[in-house]
Amino acid sequence: MQFQVNPWLLKTSAPPLTTCSQRIPRASAWAKAYDSSSSTSLGPLINLAQGVPGAPPPAEFQRRLGDAAAKPETTQYGDLRGDDALREALSQDVNRCYGVREGKVAAGEIVVTAGANLAFYSIMVSLAQAGDELILPTPWYFNQSMSLDQLGIVIVPLVCDAPSFQPSMERAESLITSKTRAIVLVTPNNPTGAIYSDGLLHAFAALAKRHGIALVIGGLFLRAASLGCVGTERCTLGADETYREFLAPGAPPHTLFQAKDWRAYLVHIFSFSKSYAIPGHRLGAVIASEDFLTQVHKTLDCLQICPARPAQEVVAWAIGATRAWREATCEEIMKRQEVFKELLEGVDGWDVCVGGGYFAYVKHPFKESSSELVASRLGSQVGIVVLPGTFFGPNFENVDDDRYIRFCESWWTRSTSIGRLKTFAEHTLGLLAIANVSIDTLQLVPARLRRLNEVWDSLPQS
Repeated sequence: MQFQVNPWLLKTSAPPLTTCSQRIPRASAWAKAYDSSSSTSLGPLINLAQGVPGAPPPAEFQRRLGDAAAKPETTQYGDLRGDDALREALSQDVNRCYGVREGKVAAGEIVVTAGANLAFYSIMVSLAQAGDELILPTPWYFNQSMSLDQLGIVIVPLVCDAPSFQPSMERAESLITSKTRAIVLVTPNNPTGAIYSDGLLHAFAALAKRHGIALVIGGLFLRAASLGCVGTERCTLGADETYREFLAPGAPPHTLFQAKDWRAYLVHIFSFSKSYAIPGHRLGAVIASEDFLTQVHKTLDCLQICPARPAQEVVAWAIGATRAWREATCEEIMKRQEVFKELLEGVDGWDVCVGGGYFAYVKHPFKESSSELVASRLGSQVGIVVLPGTFFGPNFENVDDDRYIRFCESWWTRSTSIGRLKTFAEHTLGLLAIANVSIDTLQLVPARLRRLNEVWDSLPQS
């Protein structure tokens, strides 16, 4: 082409799950190289690479969705903020789920978006400008890093230690500068599945207040939250809870909304994709102070005008009507996590570092081999498609491996943290999405891992 494109976009990594990516030709080749029809085959290909619901929503949900799509009024523009019925239903559900009794979250503090990714993007556009910094724990969700790269926002990695992958508040504080605009947390995490405790989230909230910044909390399922810059405050701390509904029942995921001053520093990202099994309908939300949402509205008016209306109508009904189905789905996902961990305990060298929500983060036994090489062999040799750990962090060109091996607490500074990442990223297999396959399918995995162990030394090591 003879015209130029945005240089920030040229610097952005291509998405690893689409055909335009430079990574996908390799990932696709891993799967295509596996011949499930051969006499030595271990059976059909098992795809554990992408976290998607394994079944559609209930039949009544689907029927209502068809009816809603046929209504003339749902073909018209709707409220930029989202339809009133959905925002009101969501506010009531948030207050119930998070145990908020005073200073409840109001419908006016919610804006509905075309998915959690758009929620995150609109927050970042509203929050920061090119050259500002955002602290992002690694391993990270690649769409978040891509969004920041496109906007010219500098990503400051907050490296999380294996095997728990919990972010350190002390390390985060050492990374804050005058340019910091946000800290983003994702719980349950994508890609690791790590779940952050209420105490840890409150520690980050205290950090945000101490430095005049905001907290952004997010995840991949119903309980998605992001924190962005609020009002005149210098920066924000954010969290994402997309996979909220896939936590154990009982206590609320966190009690941040019970704090009287949460509106001063908290921005919450919410997603309906996984918990309602409608990722293709793209529906998410932002929960924040009305002051901050005033700025988000400007961004969304240019990006979506209004979210798709048929799905809004049905989800407003489903929030209350399908709670039992969602709870049953949560129990099934938790059972798969337990079964998968037990299954891998019987395979030499393979270890589930952490797991939660849709994901498990697994360490492989081949110490001298990168996660990408192991992922390629899993696909081509034993028919298991996964994403390697190197897909969930910064590029590592010209980084000394040995720097990571020898890290200690005092080394976690802005100048050295990236150098600590490579060896772990390469020696950790990476994300396995175990929620979209049955337990029967998961039970096929150990035999395939054992086969890879047996043939590994005979395979090319490059």
